Amino acid sequence: MKRIFVKEQWCLGCHLCEYNCAFANSGVKDMVTALKGKVINPNIRVEETNDKITFAVSCRHCSDPLCIKGCISGALHKENGVVKIDRDKCVGCYTCVLLCPYGAIRPDDTGKVAQKCQLCTDNGFDVPACVAGCPNKAIVYEER
Repeated sequence: MKRIFVKEQWCLGCHLCEYNCAFANSGVKDMVTALKGKVINPNIRVEETNDKITFAVSCRHCSDPLCIKGCISGALHKENGVVKIDRDKCVGCYTCVLLCPYGAIRPDDTGKVAQKCQLCTDNGFDVPACVAGCPNKAIVYEER
């Protein structure tokens, strides 16, 4: 299965992956309308170490995901190798947030349910938006 991988030595820390992710998941066709003047809450985020190394953090779609095992409502499930969340089933207990070893699951904008990367499978993209929008090709979508 293809997954997102980050080449941290190529990451510029520009945060364009975050903006492309937020736009792809906004449901709005125009990026300016979707994001201008708004605080974004993307499914991927750029972190920086004390040594000024930047890297993007997103769901690893684990082979044996702890988040699915701990989900009390059954909102998290695996579909074709992708760990997905059914937001209608999520009760907002955030057990998955606590269990994710990568910190890739977070509360959504409303604070009532969890959100995570689903590889843009619900958006009809061939390649996740964060990968397509990375100017330095630091984020790749491939099998390893």
